[in-house]
Formats: sequence, structure tokens, C-alpha cells
Amino acid sequence: MKQLRKHRTVLFHILFWVGYFSFNSVRWGHYFGDYIYSIKSNLVEFPIHIILVYFNLYWLVPRLLSKKKYLFYVLSLFGATLAFSLVKILLTYGLVTTNIWPESAKPETDLFGLSYIITVFIGELYIIGLTAAIKLTIDHIRERDAQRELEKNSLETELAYLKSQIQPHFFFNTLNSLYALTLEKSDLAPNTILKLSNLMSFVIYRAKADEVTLMETVTHMKNYIELEKIRFGIRLQVHFEITGKLDDKKIPPLILSPFVENSMKHGGESPEGTFDIWIKLDVEGDKLRFQVHNWLKDYQDSKEVQRLNKSEGIGLQNTIRRLKLLYQNKYQLDISQDGQKHMVNLVLPLNQ
Repeated sequence: MKQLRKHRTVLFHILFWVGYFSFNSVRWGHYFGDYIYSIKSNLVEFPIHIILVYFNLYWLVPRLLSKKKYLFYVLSLFGATLAFSLVKILLTYGLVTTNIWPESAKPETDLFGLSYIITVFIGELYIIGLTAAIKLTIDHIRERDAQRELEKNSLETELAYLKSQIQPHFFFNTLNSLYALTLEKSDLAPNTILKLSNLMSFVIYRAKADEVTLMETVTHMKNYIELEKIRFGIRLQVHFEITGKLDDKKIPPLILSPFVENSMKHGGESPEGTFDIWIKLDVEGDKLRFQVHNWLKDYQDSKEVQRLNKSEGIGLQNTIRRLKLLYQNKYQLDISQDGQKHMVNLVLPLNQ
């Protein structure tokens, strides 16, 4: 890959100089009406162009300009350009034509006339500036692309890490419940094993995907709820309402379930002694509205409440981080409390 990039760079340089030589030869040949003179003149001055350009780009810029030695850079570039301008004047006079400065509007007799030197000097500065601008632009684009690739890789790594942080307590609780069911030889044991298998399959395999269908997400949450009902029994009352069309809608995996898990983990009892959780999922056009409401635990010590709120779960913190990484400012998340209930309201954009 590195060798291929090197070959492409060399080819680009060759094409640039061939193109620039051809353009210059045609331009001045048309101007003078003498293409032979134009070609001979360019054959003399192009080696000078090339030496000055690469001396500037690959010696002066990295050794002086990049190290912020601006004065030394300017003086070195000025001296080199002036020296090669004088060399170009001598070579043109000796190898191409004795007609000094034919481009001038009036005849020139002084080989080293100030106006002639300045004109040649500016011509060399022009090609130096042009090539420097091209290289700086290419370097900027490469650095930008490299930075974007780095950010993309970092983002993908972080997202993969966040998705991999599965709360093990749920699986341990479910396995304990399953163990109790097998001891009781309950008819619920086979169905529990099936739901746990489906849940683990989704978490281990489907969660690796960038997106899953909304129906898969709903099924995953329902399996989770059914398994939690085994542990809580009839005290757990989950009201799951779905409106809108879920067909062909996709979202990132495990982006909704942590809010449900959090309500199970930190939810409190209602005045009637039940654990009531309200979940509403509504698809309207290209938007998904997701709500989770649950009772708050009745703690007397406000400091304890603050401590629990701060440690509300690594899973939930990771989910909020994933939302920021995936959707940036295109989502809305509101987590609030009214003294009795904990409420989560999430709005996400959907793509077909």
C-alpha cells in the first residue's frame, strides 16, 4: 500500500511537470509566434523550476518553515530564487537567444538589468507559490482524511466497547430463577430457557450489527420483561403500548433496553404495593418516541437518593454516551422526576 502510494505520487509529479511544460510552451509559442523558441526556452528554465520547487518543498519548508524559523526561511528562499534567476538569465542568453528579454515592450541591452531580473525572479516565485499551494492543499486533505479515519476508528471502538458492557446481574438473577423453577419442576422452566436463549442470542450476536429492526428491539425488550416477571411475580405490572408502523424501521441495537432495565433495577413500589412500569413506543413518520415511567423508591435520606441517582447504572450512562456519539444533536432525551415517578422521554430520528 505504501509502495503504491509512492508510485502514485511520482506519477502525479511527472504528469504535473509535463502538463505545465506543455502549457507554458504553447502559451509563449503563441505569444511570440515561434514555438521552437518557446520549447528551447522552457527546456532551459524547467530544470531550474524543478530544482527550486523541490528545494523549497522538501528542504526549506520542513527544516525552516515548519519549525517557525520564518526569517531564515524567507532569506533562504529569496537567496536561492535570486541565484537561480541569474543562472536562468545566463543559460537563456548562452543556449537559447542573445535577444535579451524578448518579452519586454522595449528593447533591452543590459543582460542583468534590474527590471529583467525582477521579472525572472517573480516568474520563479510564481511556480514556487503555485506548487506550494498545491502541496499544502493535498497535505491538508490527507491530514483531514487521516483525522476523520482516526475519529471513525475511535468512534467504532468506543461504540463496540459500550455495546459490549452487558450487565451480568440480570443473567445471574435469571439463572437463579431458572434454577428455582427446575427444582420445583415448574412448567415455566422450558419457556424461560427459550426466552433466555433468545435474549442471549440477540445480545451476543445481533448487538454486533450497526442497526437492527425495531421489531427485533421490541421482541428483545418483551423477552427481558417476561424473564423479570419470573423474579418479581405478579407484583411486576408492565404496561407496554406500541403505536405506529414498525415495519422496515431500524435503530442501533441495545439503545432502548437500558432505560427499561433501569426502571426495573431502580423502580419503587406503587401505593398498592406493585411495581408498575409504563412503556410507550410510538412511530410517527421518521421519528420514534419512546417513554418509560416508573414509581420512585421512597427513601427518607435525601443523600441516599442523590447517591443512587448518580450511580443509576453504567448501562444507562453508556447508553446516553452512545446516543451522543450516534445521533449527535439529532435526538432528544429528557429524564425527569416529579417526586413520585421517574420519567424518560426519548425522541430519535428513523431511517427507512
